[in-house]
Amino acid sequence: MGIFDFFKKKEVLPPFNLAQIGIDLHSHLIPGIDDGSPTMDHTIAMLTKFKELGYKKVITTPHIMSDGFPNTPEIILGGLAKVKEEITKLGLEIEIEAAAEYYFDETLMPKIKNKELLTFGDNYVLVEFAFHSPPQFLDQLFFELQSKGYRPVVAHFERYIYYLGSIEKAEMWRTKGINIQINLNSLTGHYGPDIRKQAERLIDAAAFDFVGTDCHRIEHLMLLQEHLHLPYFHKLGAFLLKNKVL
Repeated sequence: MGIFDFFKKKEVLPPFNLAQIGIDLHSHLIPGIDDGSPTMDHTIAMLTKFKELGYKKVITTPHIMSDGFPNTPEIILGGLAKVKEEITKLGLEIEIEAAAEYYFDETLMPKIKNKELLTFGDNYVLVEFAFHSPPQFLDQLFFELQSKGYRPVVAHFERYIYYLGSIEKAEMWRTKGINIQINLNSLTGHYGPDIRKQAERLIDAAAFDFVGTDCHRIEHLMLLQEHLHLPYFHKLGAFLLKNKVL
């Protein structure tokens, strides 16, 4: 490499077109029921931004956890109905559905056994774990979900601190029919460099199935928009993401 090559500017890629993903499956848009949208105005602003970014449908997934957000299907679907009513009134052309992001706590197993879970697509269920402490009984959780006909989706695998540096669990789970979801803002560095690198490992190994925004506020979508030129967003275009068939 010559001395002048060293000073050449790196090629700047155009923004990745999120219409290639088309459907988001992880967000917190129903007003006032978790740590996401606080009001209907915020919800409409986020949905407008989703449409601007190229999304045609959003499957919003409020938290369900015993400590903090003890939501029920009735609360979530009631909130969804109000959002749909507002979208219709405003003439905003974007689809919205609702499922949930289930935290693996002591209340989840009974919900599975009673088949009370909110699902999306082909009976997919979004589940999350504690970020800093490895969960016990995961094999039992996945067995119970699958035995009841559910298809588990592990939310934001790259953010679990205890798995950082290895994607072995994700690769092993996928062989058993368990799906892996990456947060798009992990690729922006929003959660830190180690989590960004873990998300990149998953993409390099094709060890994931879905991507999601995990949008809680409009700033998350604006941050995403600012970073769509990054190479790992463009790499997503090579995958047949399961988002596309929801």
